[in-house]
Amino acid sequence: MKKVDIIGGGYSGLAAASYLAQSGAQVRIFEKNESVGGRSRKFESNGFMFDMGPSWYWMPDVFETFFNDFGKTTSDYYELVRLSPSYRVFFGQDDFIDLPANLEELYDTFETIEKGSADKLRKFLNDAAYKYNVGINDLVQKPSKSLFEFATFDVVKGVFRLQLFKSFSKYVRQYFSNPKLIQIIEFPVLFLGAKPENIPALYSLMNYADIVGGTWYPMGGMHKVIEGMESLARELGVEIHTNTPIEKINVLDKKAQGLRANGKLLNSEAIVASADYHFVEQNLLEQAHRKYDEDYWDSRILAPSCLLYYVGVNKRLKNLLHHNLFFDKDFNQHAREIYDTPKWPSNPLFYVCAPSITDDSVAPEGHENLFLLIPVAPDLPDTEAMREQYFDLILERLEKLTGQSVKENIIYNRSYSIKDFKSDYNAYKGNAYGLANTLKQTAILKPSMHNDKVKNLFYTGQLTVPGPGVPPSLISGKIAAQEAIKFLKTT
Repeated sequence: MKKVDIIGGGYSGLAAASYLAQSGAQVRIFEKNESVGGRSRKFESNGFMFDMGPSWYWMPDVFETFFNDFGKTTSDYYELVRLSPSYRVFFGQDDFIDLPANLEELYDTFETIEKGSADKLRKFLNDAAYKYNVGINDLVQKPSKSLFEFATFDVVKGVFRLQLFKSFSKYVRQYFSNPKLIQIIEFPVLFLGAKPENIPALYSLMNYADIVGGTWYPMGGMHKVIEGMESLARELGVEIHTNTPIEKINVLDKKAQGLRANGKLLNSEAIVASADYHFVEQNLLEQAHRKYDEDYWDSRILAPSCLLYYVGVNKRLKNLLHHNLFFDKDFNQHAREIYDTPKWPSNPLFYVCAPSITDDSVAPEGHENLFLLIPVAPDLPDTEAMREQYFDLILERLEKLTGQSVKENIIYNRSYSIKDFKSDYNAYKGNAYGLANTLKQTAILKPSMHNDKVKNLFYTGQLTVPGPGVPPSLISGKIAAQEAIKFLKTT
């Protein structure tokens, strides 16, 4: 049995470990934190259970495919429910739109806002379905070592239909003119880490994932997915070591001999780095073995970081859904303050997740569990005073737009932002979502999974292919495992 070690136990690390173990490898995961899950860890306090990171469950087919690869199904590990409405978008006081899960109802909603938009949405989603099928089932399943990987008949035939070179912003405006509908359609690409004008129109596939694939919730919280993946990995024989930060990757003759942890050398035949790519390169490898230098990393366009609040309220709240987007301020101004002139936003948009509306288990009876998020530029100065200022700002707007008092009923509040992402995840510049999926950072133009200076070292996760988000991280882990398996078969 070949020994393979994984650095980091997030989605991509757990996925890679399972595929490697399935192939017959002896696999160990080394996680610096006290539990696996990476950004999708959980914590409990005052009777509340808080998911620390991802809260949107999109692309259920990707999760199902992962578990199916091992003869399992998601229902073996957690219960999924589809949210309906999918989410609510606030544009002002007494001005919001609920996005129905039912497609026909959604067409009607669009039509009442902009005449003729129902038919346009049908055409838009038709095109997005093609992109989703090619993108998720073909393009993102490649290790992106060469442009020739993408020269399949279907991809070449459909290259213009994929619209890699058209701006998402311009593309959306071919279909819709109402500002509210434009914001609803543009919002999913914010997960990809760039302004809509800098994202290829290919990513309308995200709208297909949102509208047709649906918004789901694993009962108990997003960490239930991690618990399922951890259980599967252990079933396959994976050893998981928590509270074990890696100190160094030992390299000899272009091969990693193994990892150094707690002062000991842990020998293995291959290593998969699921931890922050930049951190692994710049801190665990000697300079001679790094593929990229600091100038390269500094030139990368990062997706945002975020300012998070985990809030417990001692009463039930009204006028909120499970997912709520607050777009009552200037969308473009906030985007500029993230990407063009990075600074703390003057009037931020924000997001509120209230999982206790769906799931009684995440809060004490009669209480509400809130997860508040403000997207912000990475690497900003992060102080407690700044966090308090923004908490008061968005709480005031939340109260006004939902017509209720909240602040006086808060019994728990914890903030989490840039310095925490750096501390807990060694996140480059404190980013939360990896690299932005701009055209110049897509596929072969992303940091490579392979390091030609260390032949048995492979990278996975949100700073390499295919990109940010939970489903792409699952796919990334699979691809990295496949590449490691190919290497092991030749040695």
